[in-house]
Amino acid sequence: MYVLDHVEEVEQPPVVLGGQLVTPQKKEYLANYPVVKAFLAGSFSGTFSTVLFQPLDLVKTRLQNTPTTFVNGRHGAISMLSIFSNIVQQERIRGLWRGMTPSITRCVPGVGLYFSSLDYIKSHYLQGRTPTPLESITMGFCARSMSGAILIPITVVKTRFESGVYDYKTMMSALKHIYRTEGFRGMTCGLVPTLFRDAPFSGLYLMFYTQTKQMVPKELVNSSYASPLHFTCGLSAGILASIVTQPADVLKTKMQLYPNKFNGLWSVIVYVHSNHGVQGYFKGMVPRMLRRTLMAAMAWTVYEQISRKIGLK
Repeated sequence: MYVLDHVEEVEQPPVVLGGQLVTPQKKEYLANYPVVKAFLAGSFSGTFSTVLFQPLDLVKTRLQNTPTTFVNGRHGAISMLSIFSNIVQQERIRGLWRGMTPSITRCVPGVGLYFSSLDYIKSHYLQGRTPTPLESITMGFCARSMSGAILIPITVVKTRFESGVYDYKTMMSALKHIYRTEGFRGMTCGLVPTLFRDAPFSGLYLMFYTQTKQMVPKELVNSSYASPLHFTCGLSAGILASIVTQPADVLKTKMQLYPNKFNGLWSVIVYVHSNHGVQGYFKGMVPRMLRRTLMAAMAWTVYEQISRKIGLK
């Protein structure tokens, strides 16, 4: 073993992350607080993906709130395109980003809380080892449940903004109106299906993402192909997770848009089945699958890159 008595310090240039200058001093501070690093990396990654894929979320919400339509015996992509065209005609291009403020307010800290929770669980319970598939599901489930429960009032406002049913002017006025007219129940309506949607999605997604990434040779993961590989792994992992959790998303939307119409989760299930049949539980699946899959893949890709820059990995 060689001991170096004098090590020449090399001045490191600052790094730009999320539009902010991260100096070497700030990087050293972050190095001592891994949970803070994970939160910042997750928040940065959530910002880009939320803004980019907001139109798909808007179309999904509108599609779930419209009657079932059939064209030549087929349902799905055609209805999605017609709603997309209708939004552009009536509200112009900027109308596709309706609900952007509550989306960012929910997704950015939500993604940050998710990644920081994952990092905390990994460092305290896994101690650096690769999680098993069951452990991946459990970690994703716990991390998303925490962020989902904390941010449920913003989720309610986001859904109502996107639907076009409510004429809220600002996010704060919406929160005040909901609390004044519906109380705590209105602020948390749809919490159960939201957790049944987000927690299983995150658990399944993390499991498939972790397992898929393990199949890729390490020399490729650490090469210039790292970003495309992470994106591909995320894309593959999101498809199945989106399909499995789609019914919960439909139920969540119905409960949050019409809280006085349903007495509970079971009444929503009966309503959807009696009015739309089994296919009613999968309304809006195409835009949601595109958004959640691409958004999750991009979030993990950006998160992996930022984590390396600030020394989290």
